[in-house]
Amino acid sequence: MEYLQRRVALVEERLEAVIDEVEPEELSAEVGHVVLAGGKRVRPAVTILACEAFDGDPDDAVNFAAGIEFVHNASLVIDDIIDRSEVRRGTPSAWAEFGYGPAIVASDGLLGEAFALFSGEPRAMRTVAEAMVELGEGEATELAARPTNEEEYMELARRKTGALFRAAAELGAVAGDADPEAIDSFGEYAERVGVAFQMRDDVLDATADAEELGKPTGQDAEMDRPSVVQVTSLTPGEIDERAREQSELALAALDRADPPETEAIEYLRDLAEFVVVRER
Repeated sequence: MEYLQRRVALVEERLEAVIDEVEPEELSAEVGHVVLAGGKRVRPAVTILACEAFDGDPDDAVNFAAGIEFVHNASLVIDDIIDRSEVRRGTPSAWAEFGYGPAIVASDGLLGEAFALFSGEPRAMRTVAEAMVELGEGEATELAARPTNEEEYMELARRKTGALFRAAAELGAVAGDADPEAIDSFGEYAERVGVAFQMRDDVLDATADAEELGKPTGQDAEMDRPSVVQVTSLTPGEIDERAREQSELALAALDRADPPETEAIEYLRDLAEFVVVRER
């Protein structure tokens, strides 16, 4: 665990350094409120670990890792506005704390800082741009063309959650100078982990205790949001089994890249197994 904590600490330091440089001070405070309130840092951890899996230096991936976390948090700000969710990570959401206008500006600021971190590497820019197209299409689908069955839900989850996970892994592989086939395999691994993560998230929203989860529960039902619980007749246990299937496919994709056995690969495998049993 200390191994992973050191990598996450690198990302935290980079996030804080970037936020300290944001101007004006009001925007820096708003961005800091969003990003530094906590969070699992799963996506940036994947970026660092993917880089190390190809014998790369974590320092070479830390800008990409911080950038993908900024993109993720920018999307959460908008999600909370759409859902009228007043709490995020146990603290007031951006719009609840600052108002709608400043929250939207904070989201824009986060995206701007992210792309500044990607700007030195064309492959990174392309990777994140493609992920954001998928994310935007997923958000639009959720609002305007709601899924009505399991297949349509899975495509939504791939776009809304899987796409940024894919980008996180591909960014790390790019930083580690991996070949295109390996980058794609790592991307598939992470995309499937992201889908499994989202399915488990939907189950937790329907079944977990809000205080333990650190955010309101029952939101999917209250907002009539097309979670896998709302869209299908599957039980929570059956949904977890579907998520486990995605986890197994993720591990198979990771193996196709034929990476050397390292601590980084061990943690990536552990992540694929953890996302389907997590309680937060």
